[in-house]
Amino acid sequence: MAKYDNDVKQLLKLIGGKENIQAVSHCMTRMRFVLVDPKKADEKAIEEIPSVKGTFTQAGQYQVIIGNDVSVFYNEFTSYAGIEGVSKEAAKAAAKTNQNVAQKIMGALGEIFAPLIPALICGGLILGFRNIIGEINFFDHGTKSLADMYQFWEGTYNFLWLIGEAVFHLLPVGIVWSITKKMGTTQILGIILGLTLVSPQLLNGFSVADTPASEIPVWDFGFAQVKMIGYQGQVIAAMMAGFVLVYLEKFFKKHCPEVISMIVVPFCSLVPAVIIAHTVVGPIGWAIGNAIADVVYGGLMSHFGWLFAGLFGLLYAPIVMTGLHHMTNAIDTQLVNTYKGTILWPMIALSNIAQGSSVLAMSILQKKNERAQQVNVPACISCYLGVTEPALFGVNLKYGFPLVCGMIGSAIAAMISVGCGVQALSIGVGGLPGIISIKPEYYLIFLLAMAEAIVVPFLLTFFVGMKKLSAEDRGLVAKTAPAAAVASYETAPAEEKETAQEEPVTEIKAILSGNVIPIEEVDDNVFSQKVMGDGVAIEPTDTTVVAPADAEVSIVMADTGHACGLTLANGMEILIHVGIDTVDMGGDGFKLLVAQGDHVKCGAPLIQFDPEKIKAAGHPTTTMLIVTGEGSAKNIQMKPGQTAEAGKTTVISFE
Repeated sequence: MAKYDNDVKQLLKLIGGKENIQAVSHCMTRMRFVLVDPKKADEKAIEEIPSVKGTFTQAGQYQVIIGNDVSVFYNEFTSYAGIEGVSKEAAKAAAKTNQNVAQKIMGALGEIFAPLIPALICGGLILGFRNIIGEINFFDHGTKSLADMYQFWEGTYNFLWLIGEAVFHLLPVGIVWSITKKMGTTQILGIILGLTLVSPQLLNGFSVADTPASEIPVWDFGFAQVKMIGYQGQVIAAMMAGFVLVYLEKFFKKHCPEVISMIVVPFCSLVPAVIIAHTVVGPIGWAIGNAIADVVYGGLMSHFGWLFAGLFGLLYAPIVMTGLHHMTNAIDTQLVNTYKGTILWPMIALSNIAQGSSVLAMSILQKKNERAQQVNVPACISCYLGVTEPALFGVNLKYGFPLVCGMIGSAIAAMISVGCGVQALSIGVGGLPGIISIKPEYYLIFLLAMAEAIVVPFLLTFFVGMKKLSAEDRGLVAKTAPAAAVASYETAPAEEKETAQEEPVTEIKAILSGNVIPIEEVDDNVFSQKVMGDGVAIEPTDTTVVAPADAEVSIVMADTGHACGLTLANGMEILIHVGIDTVDMGGDGFKLLVAQGDHVKCGAPLIQFDPEKIKAAGHPTTTMLIVTGEGSAKNIQMKPGQTAEAGKTTVISFE
């Protein structure tokens, strides 16, 4: 009998049968399915299978988290189902066929804006601090701010604009760079094109509305004149210019002989792209952006604005789950540029808070359910800080009613906000900290909306949960373990006895040199929510992963080389995963230095990788060190927040 015979049979049935599987592959920890009809998959029942640690859908793929033994599970599954597995690239391509045009567009927008989010958040915080320092009159009977009263704060206020301007005024540079990065073309050309859009030679885009047409400078070519207008803060114009550059470069790469491509391709791509950007797509993009901003602003400020706000607040969380919310980044930025503020962003921050409050209620209801709390607590904190995906996918959508309760609270808060005309100076800072981005005159109203977004979803979720949640869900009674799980547990001690423990092992060293960060900060829900187990992550400064302790190599990803698993003498199992979503690279940039069954000493090299290739492919180089099985170890302690040296610095300790 195969190791996962029962689980494999259950999964095939619950996922909709063989006929519902379009393609299947696996990475280091997950089965990746492309389903004909995703609705046929019974997610709740699948998550009850003993070997399944969780499920989620991403980029058209239904992913089932198995763990270190995924390759064994995958082989048994494909053999039983009579399905031939495909490569990760083929599965990814198949997944795109399940997406409609809108999903593909929003997916592309998401990939373009994702690398910019940290800068937007930082810029939003900076403008928020400037807001507090220089815009709120705390002193002299409400007539003077900190900057007016003290030279230090005036200097700070002026200095911080250096960063704020770089983020929001020069945003087109980041947008065009991100497009070239996503599309796999030359990124420095994208940066140069972006710089031409915000050159100091041009009239600042924010000054155009206040400048008479006769005073706008022009390039005079004799037969034609082109206005010298900058595109500071413009999103759509920058995106259109970026795609022009990308397709020009791809065209010339395809048709230009290799021997002269280094000279011809950059020149023939960049120069026409700059000309087209300033003469055609720039003005068109400007007009489109202004039109969208006018429609949204006009709708929200109309007599029916409160109704539109209620609908937006109600539906924003489901929109986030589809990925369509990335469009709001472009609209918000355009509103800030056009109207010196956005009425949309406060509603987004309130939606974050409302969903977080639903999770807070679930955390209280499930305070005795240890497994649920491992997801609830970090998801709630993340939500209140403006990142809702862990809460939406890990808690609220799973149970259903917390999502609806959060949506109701969000709708009411949005109507309060828009009904009173609340505006934000900037975007990027969501959740509870979002208040610092609000214009000072709206602080009290926004605080009222925040209070509603906390109280209403919390109370609704709590009282509905009291009726809907079972005693098992709340942790009031122990969940009956499936027979297969009991059998597996009972055989574990015998297996552990086979591992001879020559010397007591009490610590795990760093696998790379670099900054050690908490696993909760990793930009991947499976790792950050500790679905696979607790651990730490390292932002590397070198390129060779080493063994963190004397161990046996228990599993390797031979075809991609981006991950491996180790088993220590005390039975502890460790997963090492280089980068995020690097399985999609198909092994390019990775060199696996060990094989399954090898015995390695602490400090022995395991994997070599090329960080530049990883970054060029659009992936973070963050490397995870996860304890997937504790063995006989006790009192395991993670040690983030330090600068580590590979093979020498202790990052995990235990007894």
